[in-house]
Amino acid sequence: MRVLSDIGGRAAALVDRAAAGWLSRTGSGEAVAERELAILRRLVFLSSAALIAAPVGLSFVTSPAVALPAGVATVCAAFLFSAVGSIALARQSAAVSGVAAAPAEDFFLENSAGLVLFLDPQGNVTTAGGRDCREFLAWMRDPKGRGFIEQVHVSDRIFVLQALDRLRQGEECASVDLRLDRPGVSLDLRQFAHLRMDMTARRDEDGELLAVVAQLRDVSVEQRLRMEAQSRADDAESANDAKSRFLAAVSHELRTPLNAILGFSDILLGEYFGKFDNERQREYVTLVRESGAHLLSVVNTMLDMSKIEAGRYELLLEPFDIGASVRSCEAMLALQAKGKGVTLTSRIQRGLDEVVADQRAIQQILINLVGNAVKFTDAGGAVTVDAAVRDGILQISVSDTGIGIPADRLESLGQPFMQVQNDYTRHYEGTGLGLSLVKGLVALHGGHFAIASVPGEGTIITISIAADGSGAGAVHAQKDGAVDFPPRLKIAATNVAGLEEGLFDGRAQAKIA
Repeated sequence: MRVLSDIGGRAAALVDRAAAGWLSRTGSGEAVAERELAILRRLVFLSSAALIAAPVGLSFVTSPAVALPAGVATVCAAFLFSAVGSIALARQSAAVSGVAAAPAEDFFLENSAGLVLFLDPQGNVTTAGGRDCREFLAWMRDPKGRGFIEQVHVSDRIFVLQALDRLRQGEECASVDLRLDRPGVSLDLRQFAHLRMDMTARRDEDGELLAVVAQLRDVSVEQRLRMEAQSRADDAESANDAKSRFLAAVSHELRTPLNAILGFSDILLGEYFGKFDNERQREYVTLVRESGAHLLSVVNTMLDMSKIEAGRYELLLEPFDIGASVRSCEAMLALQAKGKGVTLTSRIQRGLDEVVADQRAIQQILINLVGNAVKFTDAGGAVTVDAAVRDGILQISVSDTGIGIPADRLESLGQPFMQVQNDYTRHYEGTGLGLSLVKGLVALHGGHFAIASVPGEGTIITISIAADGSGAGAVHAQKDGAVDFPPRLKIAATNVAGLEEGLFDGRAQAKIA
């Protein structure tokens, strides 16, 4: 038995030396050669057994002279084919496993957009890569070690360190915007490059931070656009403030001489220092007085608008009789309506209690709405003012049978200096400020403004505010304290079916007064 074992060992050694010499000429690696030697060793022993079995088997079907060479040739051919095929498959399998076993970091570093950095838990850069690595490193200094953090703008380093600290404390990812110092070789002469750094933690089985993968992308274009947008917003805000200050200053400067004109006109009309020689003098003084009053009204409106836009219009909330305010407005404009041949009436809900609001503002709203309705209603028409409280909401509606407003102009109506007709075709005087002021005053009370109109048939405007003044309190409780001015119009429905008594909508309201 020992003799047979020695013979087998020597045969195996001889096969290994022969196979190793042949494999060394094919250029395979050591690990691959070990697997291939094992394959060849098995094939050799199988072939040795086949060298005896194949000729014996063939001798049963042919003569021994033919069976012996045919069997040996068949076994040798099978050995060669099997050896070449097995070794080729082994090498292909080894190549595929080698690619699969390649570190994922290499693939990530080569194909990820931007600049990719691998940092240790202390923030030192250990590896740099990325699809755009060359473009970044063309102007950056070497980021290895502390090189990267030293290039970050001083005021931004704290954000990077805070992000690293959050990752060490357990967060999985963090993002920070930073600026990198840019050498003078930059073609666009930018001193800093604005980058966004997305950081992801890599941890061990115990959750300890092993490394940080950071991906940096250039966001300089986005930063420039943001700065330009902010600059334009600041310029617009500054221009708006300057306009409001200008309107306030001009309004104050104009009111003093206008009050003097009105005062002296009243004195002349009262004939305190002598009577007029003829009626032409009285007519001229009357025209001066009316023109001054009109101009003072415009100036006061501009001043109120500038206060609203600047957020400095202060409401004085107090309880008052809304019915008395409606009747007062009706009395003030009755003469103007009578002069145009327009019927002016009011409908006030029975038992209407006091409401809490700024009485001066509500009076200004009524005067502007009724004045506009009278102005745009021809002779024979009607203007109606309605007031009612339902579910704690005060609703005031002014309807007329005037010229109406085209549907395509309703959205723009209420903007400052906006009028229904253009400068060449309009037949009615005015600046277009009244409705804008009404919208602003309603918004200050936290209310709603709605309008419905049919050209040639009439218009109805409805305002709704909280009867207890709570709407105005909500507006002033806003964080910025500002009011959207002018607020957007809300188009009222024109369906008049099913309305409760005292509530109204539709173009025929004034006609049935």
